[in-house]
Amino acid sequence: MKKYLVGTFYSLPVQLFLLQFRKYQVFLLFWYILFATVNSSFMNTYGANSLFLAPEYLGRVNFLSAFIVGVSIAIFIMSWNITTFILHGKHIKFLATTAQPFLKYCINNGIFPLLFLGFYFTKAVEFDRDRQLMNATDILLLISGFLCGLVSSVSLSFLYFFGADRTIYRGMATVIHSANMTHDEAPELTPQYRQTGHLRVDWFLSATLKIRKPRDVRHYSLLFLDSIFKRHHIAAVLSIFVAFVFLLTIGFFMDSRIFQIPAAASITIFFAVLIAVAGAFSVFLRSWSVFLLVLLYIGFNWLYQNNKLDFRNKAYGINYNNTNERPVYDKASLVALASDSNVAIDKAAYIKILNNWKRKQHTPLPVMYLVNVSGGGNRSATFTINVLQRLDSLLNGKLMRQTFLINGSSGGLLGAAYFRELYRRKMAGENIDLQSPVYANDISKDLLNPLFSSFVARDITSPAQRFYVGPYSYIKDRGYSFEQRFNQNTRGILNYRLRDYVMPEARADIPIMFYNSVITRDGRKLVVSTHPARFLMKIKYDTTIKVDSDPDIVDYVSFFEKQNPYNLRVLSALRMNATFPYILPNVWLPSNPVIDVMDSGLRDNFGIENTLRFMQVFRGWLQQNTSKVVIIQIRDRPVSTWETNVKKPTVLTWLTQPLTLLQNNWFRIQDYYQADQLSYASEANPGNLYRVTFQYQASKKDASASLSFHLTESEKVDIAAALNNNVNQQSFQRLVQLNK
Repeated sequence: MKKYLVGTFYSLPVQLFLLQFRKYQVFLLFWYILFATVNSSFMNTYGANSLFLAPEYLGRVNFLSAFIVGVSIAIFIMSWNITTFILHGKHIKFLATTAQPFLKYCINNGIFPLLFLGFYFTKAVEFDRDRQLMNATDILLLISGFLCGLVSSVSLSFLYFFGADRTIYRGMATVIHSANMTHDEAPELTPQYRQTGHLRVDWFLSATLKIRKPRDVRHYSLLFLDSIFKRHHIAAVLSIFVAFVFLLTIGFFMDSRIFQIPAAASITIFFAVLIAVAGAFSVFLRSWSVFLLVLLYIGFNWLYQNNKLDFRNKAYGINYNNTNERPVYDKASLVALASDSNVAIDKAAYIKILNNWKRKQHTPLPVMYLVNVSGGGNRSATFTINVLQRLDSLLNGKLMRQTFLINGSSGGLLGAAYFRELYRRKMAGENIDLQSPVYANDISKDLLNPLFSSFVARDITSPAQRFYVGPYSYIKDRGYSFEQRFNQNTRGILNYRLRDYVMPEARADIPIMFYNSVITRDGRKLVVSTHPARFLMKIKYDTTIKVDSDPDIVDYVSFFEKQNPYNLRVLSALRMNATFPYILPNVWLPSNPVIDVMDSGLRDNFGIENTLRFMQVFRGWLQQNTSKVVIIQIRDRPVSTWETNVKKPTVLTWLTQPLTLLQNNWFRIQDYYQADQLSYASEANPGNLYRVTFQYQASKKDASASLSFHLTESEKVDIAAALNNNVNQQSFQRLVQLNK
């Protein structure tokens, strides 16, 4: 028994498996990311697992999408084999004396790939059955597609290396006397043989999966052995170069849907190239690798700081060219912008819009709705449009007419903007059924795949490509890809500039919408609207307290008045509002100094802040001209949650808790603060202010839809079903009663 255990331990498959942990552990990081992603342990909140387990291509999860991912996984596996073959070749030189040494290496180095594939198929079946609601036939079709892609790619790779082997051995015919010795004539390598740097290998698997003993290579010239490996290295480098060129091609032609391959494929091919680059650093630079990386960082940093390289994303439509006329971003400028005279001008303009809104209600004291939507990616966008459709039906099509303001954050505003534009077109005479499930399906479509694919194929790999909005040019990156896909998903009806909504909002044909984002420099909010709203910039304080405050909101159209602010694409305003960290690029704006903005959920995820400030400014008008003001709050999470399944603390928890405290409780803190503010608003508007809340809550515990730009089929069903839970049913009934 001991003999078999020792023999197994000193087999080439086991020794190569252990060698991965002893040397070049950085390559294991890629395997960890793949295993963790498939296991829903890595970026699960953002739906990363679905990219691999239910890949989409041309909007569908089918045989072809799985085939493409199978090809990409095969490329990753082959890149890993190629790179480790180059790095570990010096430890297994006996393979150079065999036919097809690379094939034999791949077979013996197959523990990691086989473990991953077995794990992948297990998780894929489970995910597609439970989350994608697929039947056995569809699941089998996906697995077949993946296997066909995997086998096709691996077969082509080995055909390539078989051809390389024949070329190598023909070229080696004249090399050193030992090259003339046949493999069968060479003595076997005994277990007792040790050469410095070699692994002890008692047996390995042949190309036909038979057990073979390695041969003694001491009688072979080192020049011959090294030449065999080096010529394989050249063949390997050429194959990785092809993968890199493929990524370049994908990035260059990504505007065509045919080239928008599943994100999982882009990611794994990118990993394949990274492994090859890391291997090249190790082989050619050795101990100089770290020094060169530091030198490259210093060089890129200098180019970036001196505006030689510019990776920053821009707001599409506004002017970045007039550098001499950029507004100064400092306290004095903001205070001047929020002066009493400017505030008075904007208030007068909004009073006119309020009066226009009232005339359309056909009643002396109408009920006004102020809609607040929360962030939360596609789950919030989908839940928002589902709620708005139900409300519009219950109110006999009067929801948008009675709504004066829509405000909110991130995904929720995507859904609200889509519904508002559908309503505008319906009022203009188009044949649109606002209750059609088609529109909820539109807003729930995938946005995550183009983001990741563009990040890999465009942001990192491909040379910069430009596009134009009016006279201004911008670089295509994942922000551009997000807007293009969102535009496709919503049938192109939001492809407008900010100026296109000025008159419809001024006439009160549609509700006013505030697009919010947060300035990363100081946490101030940037409010984008069609009409200047400088009355929002400062809190209205009690004059008896005699405490003034600095502006904590920046009015976009006033601050950037010389940058052609109304030329901003509405799609860009929505993206700025939904710029989740790292998933989408921060948007920098042409001020002096430069500021950049990101997701408004960092400051107000539920859209309450602007609404309360608006009500405070126009409290007199609202009390005189409305019977009720109803805040309709649409949230992607319950109002009140109590964590009952608290995990047993660990030492790591004790160490990390101070760092994660704010992150884990961010939205709860906002809820506590906003509940307090709502109580003050209620006291200031006695008998006139109401709040009705609609909240998404998963039908099953711990099965909430992911906070992502991608939803599975089961998540879409669960979001739609949430409208019928007891809490939301009561809210629907209450709102109908308040409208009487």
